[in-house]
Amino acid sequence: MHCYDVVKSVAMLLASALDSCETLAMKKRLVLLLLPLASLASAEPIGEVDTVFKFIGPDHKIVVDAHDDPKVGGVTCYVSRAKTGGIKGALGVAEDRSEASIDCKQVGPITFTGALPVQEEIFTERISLVFKRIHVVRMVDGKRNVLVYLTYSDRLIEGSPQNSVTAIAVDRSIPIPTK
Repeated sequence: MHCYDVVKSVAMLLASALDSCETLAMKKRLVLLLLPLASLASAEPIGEVDTVFKFIGPDHKIVVDAHDDPKVGGVTCYVSRAKTGGIKGALGVAEDRSEASIDCKQVGPITFTGALPVQEEIFTERISLVFKRIHVVRMVDGKRNVLVYLTYSDRLIEGSPQNSVTAIAVDRSIPIPTK
């Protein structure tokens, strides 16, 4: 069982617990507990490739994760990025490189949960102990009826120009609802 499956099972269990909460205060506490799990459940590990052998600690690798767009059904984004190994990687204090690549695909019928903002961050994950995060942002090109997905990393102090972009053309018979 992957970490993703465990997190998903826990989130489903907590969601059912939310239904059984009797007071509003209990529901609020449970929602605060569920919020961090929401971002974990959105990334599903697909695979990894070792790139550099490390005698002590895990090898350096490239990991590929799948991210389903939470507001657009039928769209999955695949993000690959470097993951540092060695002793620092094993302890979780290594700083991963800023480079990432993204490719989003239509994996089923495209549906919308509601009107989409013209630009919205759909996923973020920490890739170093304190300073760096990887982001996936969805943008709507209304003129061409296209969903554009951008991945980039940043630092607490300065952003990184390293980025990758992909786009999914939506059939004109299904206009993208925007806010």
